[in-house]
Amino acid sequence: MKQNQKGLKKNMKLLIDANILLDVLQHRKPYVCDSSAIWKLCEADKVNGYVSALTFANLVYIMRKEMTPGKIEEILHSLSLIFKFTEVNPSDLMCAAQLNWDDFEDAIQSVTAERIRADYIITRNVKDFAQSRITALTPAELITRI
Repeated sequence: MKQNQKGLKKNMKLLIDANILLDVLQHRKPYVCDSSAIWKLCEADKVNGYVSALTFANLVYIMRKEMTPGKIEEILHSLSLIFKFTEVNPSDLMCAAQLNWDDFEDAIQSVTAERIRADYIITRNVKDFAQSRITALTPAELITRI
C-alpha cells in the first residue's frame, strides 16, 4: 500500500476496541488524549476506523446508567459519522469459539478484524490479543508509527 505524507498507509484499516471509545466518551484520564488522537485520524479520513456492532452493544451496556434512549441514539449517530460499523455474523462466532480464548469477546474482535482485513486492532489491552493474527497496538503505539 502507498504511504501518505505522514507515514500512514493509504486506506489503513483499524478495528477500534471498546476501551478506546470509552476513553473518549467517558473522558478517562490519562487515556483520553491518545484515544482522542485515534478518533481524529478516523474523523479526518487519514485511516479507516471500524467498530464492531458488538462493541457498540457493549458500550451501551457499560454506560447504561448514564444514557437515555435519546443519548444512545445520539452517540450511535455521532460514532457513525466517524467510524464504519461492521456486523458480527454467525461465522465470526463459530471462528471465535474455535480459537478457545479465555475472553470470547476478544476472540470475536480478532476474528472480525481478520474478516475486514484490518491492519491493526487498536486497544489498550494489547496482551488480550497476543494470539491474534492481526497485530494489536495501543493508541500511543500507533501514533509513534506515524
